Amino acid sequence: MANGDRPAEAPPPAPPPLPPIPPRPRTRPPSASESHPAFSAPLLPPTDALLERWLRRLSAFLAASGLSASTRLEVAFAASVLAVVGLALPAAVVALSPCRDDGTACDDYEVELFEVCVMVSQAAAASVAVACVSRKMAMYGLRKFLFVDPELGMRIRFQKEYAARIKDFFRTLMWWILPCFAVKVTREIFRFSHMYRESVWRACIVLFASIMSWMYLTTIVLSSCMLFNLVCNLQVIHFDDYGKVLEQDADPLVYMKEHLQLRHNLSKISHRFRMFLLLLFFSVTASQFAILYKTTAYDGPINFTNGGDIAVSSVVQVVGLVLCLHGAAKISHRAQNIVAIASRWHALATCSTDSTYGSTPNGSTHLATFPSQMFLRDYSESDLESLESGLVNDSSHSSAQLASYMSSYHKRESLVLYLLTNPGGITLYGWTIDRTFLNTILMLELTLVLFVLSKTLVSPTSTLVSSYMSFR
Repeated sequence: MANGDRPAEAPPPAPPPLPPIPPRPRTRPPSASESHPAFSAPLLPPTDALLERWLRRLSAFLAASGLSASTRLEVAFAASVLAVVGLALPAAVVALSPCRDDGTACDDYEVELFEVCVMVSQAAAASVAVACVSRKMAMYGLRKFLFVDPELGMRIRFQKEYAARIKDFFRTLMWWILPCFAVKVTREIFRFSHMYRESVWRACIVLFASIMSWMYLTTIVLSSCMLFNLVCNLQVIHFDDYGKVLEQDADPLVYMKEHLQLRHNLSKISHRFRMFLLLLFFSVTASQFAILYKTTAYDGPINFTNGGDIAVSSVVQVVGLVLCLHGAAKISHRAQNIVAIASRWHALATCSTDSTYGSTPNGSTHLATFPSQMFLRDYSESDLESLESGLVNDSSHSSAQLASYMSSYHKRESLVLYLLTNPGGITLYGWTIDRTFLNTILMLELTLVLFVLSKTLVSPTSTLVSSYMSFR
């Protein structure tokens, strides 16, 4: 090999082959339901779904009865239905009655004066319910109207109790309507079987119209009263929970904020329903006085057939008013009972010298409870002076504990004083609807309704007895 010749270089090794690229999966464009954030949200928990289902049922029921009209068209439609079914239809039933042509021949089965008085009283109570309740429902909506909106402090653990109270709303309404409905149907069938002897079809049409009108007006009146009772019962849940929270050890400022929210809700409820309660009370009381005057001034025989409608309508109106007053008095009693619970909590915390104050709550109302051994010790000297004399002789650490204890004591004392001077409750222009107020109204209304029932139920018995004695 010559010196100028170089050896041939070997070719560089070939790079290893690349792994095959896997085929790219074909992707479809996201649908509108997947891209929209409202559809990508997780499903509601079972308690949320249960509450939403009962709220939808309640909303549909109130819309069907005309108590949740929000737009002008819905208000006009509800007013038209009330005028036709609640006023024009019973007026037509009275006008088509054969007793108008027979003079006094049908006085044992129907008295036109009684029928007109009952018709006006029922229409007045239903008009008050539709006008007051539908206006507030249009302003706030169902959730804020019932105070179950999350912005107003709804907690997850209350949702099952909310659903149970709404279910009780329908159950109580049914149990009050069904007995009155049975009495109404029995009375109407017995009355029309004696009055209409010529045309059966005319009797059936008039009977159906009378029952339908009464059922519509009764449902509206009792539903509006039960709706106010439901609002009060939902707030009772929060007051019962607040009473349980007071039995635990936490910063009094937490209790103060919680009570301020509860009292704010009560003031809103009082403001929203005060006109409804006043107008309902005046309409029911005026109708009872008018019915009592008409039955007393009537010189003919009064029995269950010609005066049974008076008894049924009087019972329905007084029951509706009692339901409203019972709900208001119940929540007022719960609000006033908070003072006793807070006083007991303050006394137990004060008498327990080794309790630790300033503990923070674990949640909105999940607080650390008092130790069980705190209330089992027997202290021979438990007043503040003996406690102070025992702690002054200790170190500066004991002085700091004493200062912390005295600060907690004054905080609790100020909270109890605040609760004592601000008990809360449902009010009507400053008058608290408590048990005293409830007893006064019940005495007046029950006296009136018992007089009415005595004229329609007791008078026939005395008439029969006197007739039998005169025959002997």
